[in-house]
Amino acid sequence: MALFAVLATQAPTAGEREVFLRRLPEGFAYTKELVDKGVIRHSWIRVGASGGLNIYDVGSHEELLSVLYSNPVSPYLKFEVIPLAEPESFDPAAYLLKWDAKAKNDSVGEAAHVH
Repeated sequence: MALFAVLATQAPTAGEREVFLRRLPEGFAYTKELVDKGVIRHSWIRVGASGGLNIYDVGSHEELLSVLYSNPVSPYLKFEVIPLAEPESFDPAAYLLKWDAKAKNDSVGEAAHVH
């Protein structure tokens, strides 16, 4: 599965605001349904700003797009999508060893060019 943090901000135009507010309960119900299904792992409402932050657990980028744009209020939202990785899926020690080996190889290569 792929994890994404999605920051949704309300963005209706002046003429759309009334329709957006009328459809907002449908949007909340849709979000609750995704939480109940486990598609949204965590859901928060932003304090002092309009919109929310959700952590989605989906199979692909395409599935995320489908889920986001199936929300009844998606035409009135702006999305910022941040791909995530589980902390245990990253081994920093392995990368440090790889970077250290690369640095040593690079310095050997530079020394060979100096005559």
